[in-house]
Amino acid sequence: MSIVAVLAVALGGDSIPAIVPRPAHVTVQPGAFTLRTATVIVTDRALRGLGERLADDLFPATGLRLAVRTGAPAGTGTIAIRLDSSLARLGEEGYLLDVRPSRLAIRAYRAAGAFYGIETLRQLLPPAIFRQAEMTGVAWRIPAVAIEDVPRFAWRGVHLDVARHFMPKEFVKKVIDLAALHKLNRFHWHLTDDQGWRLEIKQYPRLTQVGAWRRETLIGRKDQDSTKWRFDGQPHGGFYTQDDVREIVAYARARFVTIVPEIEMPGHSQAAIAAYPELGNRGDTLPVWTAWGVDQNILNPGEATIQFAQNVLSEVMGLFPGPWIHTGGDEAPKAQWKASPLAQARIRELGLKDEEALQGYFTRRMDEFLTSHGRRLIGWDEILEGGLAPNAVVMSWRGVDGGIAAARAGHDVVMTPGSHTYFDHYQSSDTAAEPLAIGGFLPLDTVYAFEPVPPALTAAEARYVLGAQGQLWTEYIPDPKRAEYMVFPRLCALAEVLWTPREARDYADFTRRLATHLERLAALDVNFRPITN
Repeated sequence: MSIVAVLAVALGGDSIPAIVPRPAHVTVQPGAFTLRTATVIVTDRALRGLGERLADDLFPATGLRLAVRTGAPAGTGTIAIRLDSSLARLGEEGYLLDVRPSRLAIRAYRAAGAFYGIETLRQLLPPAIFRQAEMTGVAWRIPAVAIEDVPRFAWRGVHLDVARHFMPKEFVKKVIDLAALHKLNRFHWHLTDDQGWRLEIKQYPRLTQVGAWRRETLIGRKDQDSTKWRFDGQPHGGFYTQDDVREIVAYARARFVTIVPEIEMPGHSQAAIAAYPELGNRGDTLPVWTAWGVDQNILNPGEATIQFAQNVLSEVMGLFPGPWIHTGGDEAPKAQWKASPLAQARIRELGLKDEEALQGYFTRRMDEFLTSHGRRLIGWDEILEGGLAPNAVVMSWRGVDGGIAAARAGHDVVMTPGSHTYFDHYQSSDTAAEPLAIGGFLPLDTVYAFEPVPPALTAAEARYVLGAQGQLWTEYIPDPKRAEYMVFPRLCALAEVLWTPREARDYADFTRRLATHLERLAALDVNFRPITN
């Protein structure tokens, strides 16, 4: 009998709390803790901010303005949030949550664990707790439980492409909030591509003056015959100022989410070349691209372009304090380099085998630069093809083979295969009933069945698998509501894959809990896809 089955018998089946992702260990106890006017939140000095945030979160729906006291004893009627040095076994993100009728306690080794304990606490309340107005007639009872919880993977992420379709700052914050609710801790922000450059760079103002705007957008999918392409005739664009970014980074940090910015190079760079034509290979003036797919225009491999890229990365590092900087590296066609005297001279000068090796050299230059500043380069699995940079982390999107190769070579890996983590794919085989998507079919149960550690890896190699993340590419996703529809509830399933012990995962149990969880998402104004088929 599985762990899930044993728990279901011990806890009476449906009495298991509807928490997503499912905690590692849950024991249901008799009774419940009730929020009252006299309830007090008590914290350590270090966790005062988390206590105040919990009070702020509870107030709108309950109408109860709970007092927060630092250093006070945790007596009857208190919610205690404490750091506990004896809980090192739970790591940075684990926590204990003990709910009894007379009191409630969250203990963790580090603040991140306490934060995740609070996120679980919020899900133990009725879904109406997520409303932003007082909800009358609701009993604010928290079922008595004992939870010991730690994540399975260190990297639990969600990716958002804002280059193809710009997404407003407030929506980016909403994605971060929803990531935190699901105990995800990485937000991969795809900021540049052929169709738009979305990040203000002070040294190169034309990147946003020119590169952030395209004159129109392709309607529907790209026909093989370009004479049949139709465009909407509507200019599209936008960018984030550096002050916007600082605000979003601080917002994410308060929710224990690390932002991983992506600046694409050398491919997917037509917006940059449109702003600064000298970065290209042919010297001609290009527009920001208005179609989808793989563009032939890539950065030239000259020293001036490498200096440009490093100057951009310097400003990026100044904005994003996290350890990882993503430099793309995917889908970089080499036709222009094969025809370029400059590129061919570089190959001869450096003694390289071919154009793939030249891209490997380009990536190693970025790796050395980032490493010298205490950061780590991360790139899509194409960075393997020209020889992997020494400190690089690989995102394996073309299946898991790239991740297997990287792990066997001693490199950290984030699994991102299109087969299980690409949320721009259709959610139903009845595509006529769904919004236009890029293609593919990724139903909820397939996401839930994903196993980030391939069986081909030994136990020693498997340690290099940091985790996984869900990708949302926005070629066919023009606005936040469509984005929400494509991401949820599939991201709920992936969150459970990444947090919950493999042996405790059960799809039937997940869908039962998901029914309640969708009420929470509805209260949060998330346009999730209904569970129909």
